[in-house]
Parts: sequence; C-alpha cells; structure tokens
Amino acid sequence: MSERVSLQPAYVLHQRAYRETSRLLEVLTRDYGRIGIVARGARRPGSRVRPLLQPFVPLLLSWSAPGELATLTGAESAGRALHLQGDALVCGFYLNELLLRLLTRHDPAPELFSAYHDALGRLQTHGCDPTILRRFEKRLLDVLGYGLQLHEDARGEALSADGHYHYEPERGAIPAGADRDTPTGGITILGRCLQALAADTPLDETCQKQAQRLLASILAPHLGPRPLKSRDLLIRTRRRRTTE
Repeated sequence: MSERVSLQPAYVLHQRAYRETSRLLEVLTRDYGRIGIVARGARRPGSRVRPLLQPFVPLLLSWSAPGELATLTGAESAGRALHLQGDALVCGFYLNELLLRLLTRHDPAPELFSAYHDALGRLQTHGCDPTILRRFEKRLLDVLGYGLQLHEDARGEALSADGHYHYEPERGAIPAGADRDTPTGGITILGRCLQALAADTPLDETCQKQAQRLLASILAPHLGPRPLKSRDLLIRTRRRRTTE
C-alpha cells in the first residue's frame, strides 16, 4: 500500500531530467529526511509546479510513495524564495552538496531541516559568513553520529581559552605536549576557537581558518576522495577576485 504524505515542509536540493517530461528531485523534508521524488510532467512549459521546484524555495510537498521513489502529487510555496547572490549562492549549493553526499534517503532528522532552514536565512542576510558554514557542518556531524567534543578536553578537563590543542576525532582535544601520545601532526586549534564553535558565537579570522581546517578534516573521510564542486567553485571565485 502506498504511503501518502500531504503538505510536508521541504526544500529541493537537486533535480535532473527524468524520462521525457518529468524531473527527479532530491529533497530535504522536515519529517522524512532526504527523499527522491518524481515530478511527472514538470519539464513541460505549462507545468504549474515547474517554477516552484527550485533550490532555496521553502515548499509544502505532497506525494505518494509506492516504493523507493515517491511520486509528487502537489507542491505549494511555503514562503518567499531565499534570495542568495554571489558567494552566498555558492555557499547555499555547498550546503546542498553536503546533504546529498552524506545523508541517506529516508532517515528523518527534523533538527537538521531546522538547521538548514536557519543557515539559508543567515546566508541571505549576512552573505557567506564562515561562522554560518561551520555551524551547519557541526550540526550535520551531530546528526550523522560524529559530533565534535567541544566542552572539555580528552582528559575531561575544561578547555583553556589560551591553550593549544591537537584535535583527534576519536579522542577529542588533546592539550599540546600533554603526554607522549600527543600527535606531532594533525589539526592544531586554539582553545578559544573550540569554545566559539561550542557556543555558536562569531569566529574571528584566526578561528575561521582553524575551524575550517578542523571541520574539513573530520568531514573528509565521510565525503570520500571526490572533490566537492561547490567548494572548488568558491575557492576559484575568491582567487579570481583577489587578482582583479
């Protein structure tokens, strides 16, 4: 028996042509996680839903799900499309790419939907602020079960704002020089940067760089060797801007 869902809050993460007149959507929903939906006839010029089924548009979707792929039965706007431009647009696609690469289908995570919605709103208001990206990456790792240990060091002691730490995903923050097992390589980060990540407070320039390296190193094994297209695009865009 097909499951029928009505007016579920959702965002389109990606879409591609499917057969002659349809589109295959990958969407993030509030209560059902990431799902694949076939929008029949959505490629036809006169399709009513065609203008709605775009990234960064808050939607209310209805579908029936006889199998792995659902069939769209309705789509309504749930608010104004978020107006992302320049770097903010690329950063929005970066969030989408993370979700597509790391989330499995049909794994509900309402808190992640809320974090995504919040991140898009902040990108629209503040542009591509690194603090927004790090906050979302941290939430995503929490949902995946790889959350950062940010409230104490590996010995169970409070982090020192002025302290220097080596961060290992399995152990957490290890005070530099604390013992002979302290790694000589890996990610080095200041205590105040870990504290800022924990508190979701703005990151200064030093902490932006250190937090980016930390989160990238933890995400990398889960993303695999294939580069993120959005990350490469953002790097190229910023390099081009500095040479103009």
